Amino acid sequence: MTTLLVRPDGQVRCLYDETIDLASIGALHIRRASHVEPDSSGRWWTDLSPAGGPVLGPFAYRSQALSAERCWLDAHLEFFVAEKRTTGSASPLASC
Repeated sequence: MTTLLVRPDGQVRCLYDETIDLASIGALHIRRASHVEPDSSGRWWTDLSPAGGPVLGPFAYRSQALSAERCWLDAHLEFFVAEKRTTGSASPLASC
């Protein structure tokens, strides 16, 4: 499910997926929020630093890293701004 956060200034924020044709809403500004990559041992890490978040992991499976990524991003959607967050991060998996 895609969650759309509509800000008071009319901006819409969301995690990009193809569930909704976002271009139909207006001009898009898309930026990377994270990286999911394996290490040399085959363990998976979720690096949320582009969104001002933590590095999560290691995970045995890529699917686990992707799930943790989505959970953290969904929980912190309202903080996505052009600048990185400057406040501390909540426990990223507390509600997952």
